[in-house]
Amino acid sequence: MEEALYKIVCDINTYLSNYILVFLLVAVGLWYSIKTRFVQVRCFGEGMKKVFGTLKLKGEKQSSGMTSFQALATAIAAQVGTGNIVGASGAILTGGPGAIFWMWIIAFFGMATIYAEATLALKTRTVEKDGTIKGGPVYYITTAFKGGFGKFLAGFFAVAIVLALGFMGCMVQSNSIGSTMETAFGIPSWIVGIILVVICGIIFIGGVSRLASVTEKIVPIMATIFLIGGLAVLIARIKYIPATIGMIFKYAFEPQAIIGGGFGYAIKTAISQGAKRGLFSNEAGMGSTPHAHAQANVKDPHDQGVVAMIGVFIDTFVVLTLNALVIISTLYTKDGILYDGTIPDGIGKANLAQTAFGTVFGESFGAIFVAICLFFFAFSTILSWNLFGKINANFLFGKKNPKACTLVYSIIALVFVFIGTIASNDLVWELTDMFNNLMVIPNALALFALTALVIKKD
Repeated sequence: MEEALYKIVCDINTYLSNYILVFLLVAVGLWYSIKTRFVQVRCFGEGMKKVFGTLKLKGEKQSSGMTSFQALATAIAAQVGTGNIVGASGAILTGGPGAIFWMWIIAFFGMATIYAEATLALKTRTVEKDGTIKGGPVYYITTAFKGGFGKFLAGFFAVAIVLALGFMGCMVQSNSIGSTMETAFGIPSWIVGIILVVICGIIFIGGVSRLASVTEKIVPIMATIFLIGGLAVLIARIKYIPATIGMIFKYAFEPQAIIGGGFGYAIKTAISQGAKRGLFSNEAGMGSTPHAHAQANVKDPHDQGVVAMIGVFIDTFVVLTLNALVIISTLYTKDGILYDGTIPDGIGKANLAQTAFGTVFGESFGAIFVAICLFFFAFSTILSWNLFGKINANFLFGKKNPKACTLVYSIIALVFVFIGTIASNDLVWELTDMFNNLMVIPNALALFALTALVIKKD
């Protein structure tokens, strides 16, 4: 039965990612790029200034919600996860180096999409008497569509995100942590699972303020560690950088030359892999990060919208691109083991980055470096995804007793975190992708419907 279900889910994902997903992501991004007069270009400097102009690793205590940077850090914690290492590796293995080009395209338009998502999240949020902030796609979906249809779409989205991110997504993240830690340090994955559950449980119980305090510190640190290591590899392989960049552009339009098959099949594979893995990485258009941006204490929703754009830029154009350049420059250039497109036994998306860093750092240290980075990436993603899932679980089941709902949800989430470290299951990966894809549909419909609200000046 599992094998049959796996095939069905794979077929659904193939259809969604090849047709509906690509169309919706590009259409929404292009639509908002035009409607906002390319806000991702026009206000890029403004966004960078707001993020880095007053950067602090310890924000002032908030009576409710988060500072603008804490909200961004929480969003980036969700965005920068296994998608940047394992997801990008899978995209390159399946779609060739050219898949990275299509990730860039998706991310460029995605910057306009996430501007709209963050702006709407703030314009439609509600603040309870106790200071609890409720905001995210379910609130702007029900603003866009009144009555039963709006409730159905919001409920559909909420169920999808609880399953995709709150439960199965966290399982995927913890699985990556467990497997890489076992490879690098020889620590049994079940021990890693117990440690993860304890740490995550403490943070989950602490609520939004504790999560914000953790993410605002861990995100800059993890990004810096990865950037230093990645730049060290690129410096060592500097003579291959022009060829590496050339391969990304060449195989974006001639993917059949490296992944085989006819041109039609190859180009469709490269684009769909770029779109699917790009979505899993930067999450623009998926409707996840608006939950974090809704918590931001800012005067104008536009201010957080331009900050949100920088999250996609950092995720895709900095972290993911650096990882891709490391992989291609070490493994796909003339002396690399994947130069002719043939994938040797034992090489897969889970260990591709470790193999790439190992060519310069040595096999042992390369595995250790990636394991440490992946731990930070995946751990921070678990924290943020848990918050996003919790907000939607409370929307579905917590109206009468939100505390009880939060407790039950957190316990179930911790069980999935532990199971993820001891059980690898391709079906779980595919189910996570499927629900990620399905989240896009109601979110995109609401984004189109609320165009006037996004561009309206308060």
